[in-house]
Amino acid sequence: MSASEIASSTLQSHVAGNPYPGRGLVIGKSADGSKWQQVYWIMGRSPNSRNRQFSLDGTTLSTEPYDPSKVEDPSLIIYEAMLELPNQFLVSNGDQTRTLCDGLAAGKTAKEALSVRDREPDAPNYTPRITGQLDLTGDSAEIGLSILKANKIDPTYSDRHYYYPQEPAAGIGYGLTTYMGDGNPLPTFNVDPLLLPIAATPEETLDLYWNALDEDNRISLAVKEIALDGSSSRVVLRNKYV
Repeated sequence: MSASEIASSTLQSHVAGNPYPGRGLVIGKSADGSKWQQVYWIMGRSPNSRNRQFSLDGTTLSTEPYDPSKVEDPSLIIYEAMLELPNQFLVSNGDQTRTLCDGLAAGKTAKEALSVRDREPDAPNYTPRITGQLDLTGDSAEIGLSILKANKIDPTYSDRHYYYPQEPAAGIGYGLTTYMGDGNPLPTFNVDPLLLPIAATPEETLDLYWNALDEDNRISLAVKEIALDGSSSRVVLRNKYV
């Protein structure tokens, strides 16, 4: 099976055929190979989680309440999801995006920057913190992925997984989600980064994933298109509640 066939199959099994993969991110190349793309989506089961939408300030993507009067606990649902430094493009499912951004700006590695963070404190789910980095500062592009999740023996500790996969072919991205599916507690993502498809344009990629995500649980989706040399970027997004 080719990489593109694996990616399409995984989209169907892990996203389209899964009522709750949770929050997810993908970093890869457009189908024509002319751009990079970053994908990020949020889902929700509880009223507090569903009371969200994406907002955009330049190329900074953030979550914000859809109805501020109904916010129960903003600590894990309001954050900057996409941030940029020169030729560095960051995406995550929590406020560790800011931790990573500030750490890189101070000269730290991604591992050093994220060493001060742990899985989310939302027992019994202990939602993983998933983070992606597209680094275009060197002679070749580098994708870095991180997942911080509860230790299987003692969830008060966090296991730290870092991945630096080979640059993908056109139309292929590497992805992480927070969960394997629905459940109580929610089953933590427990496999290597997924191969997932990337369409030719961010608008097409947005439609691809929006249509794949569970209609009841999907909340917001964004796709950032990035020039191969990192010189420019733009974001398209869709919110369930408009």
